Amino acid sequence: MVKLKALVKERKLSPVERLSNRLGYMGAGFIMISPYLLPDSIGAVTYVAGGILSLPQVFVAKQWNLVIVNINVTLGYLIYLYNA
Repeated sequence: MVKLKALVKERKLSPVERLSNRLGYMGAGFIMISPYLLPDSIGAVTYVAGGILSLPQVFVAKQWNLVIVNINVTLGYLIYLYNA
C-alpha cells in the first residue's frame, strides 16, 4: 500500500481551482434537477444557470470539449426561453 503513494503527486489546489470546483459542483446540481423542472420555464432557467456555473471548472481544468458543450447547452436553452 505504501508503494502506491509514491505514484500519486501531492499538491494543494489554488484558490481559483477550489472556487471553480465548488461552482462546478453547484452547476452540476442545477443540471441534474433541471429535467424534472423542465415542463415549466424554471427548468430551462436552471439549465442555463447550471451551464454558466459549471463553465469555470471545465475552463480551469482546460477541458475544452466540455467548455463547448456547456456553451452549447446554455445557448440552446437561452433560445428556448426566448421563444417561449
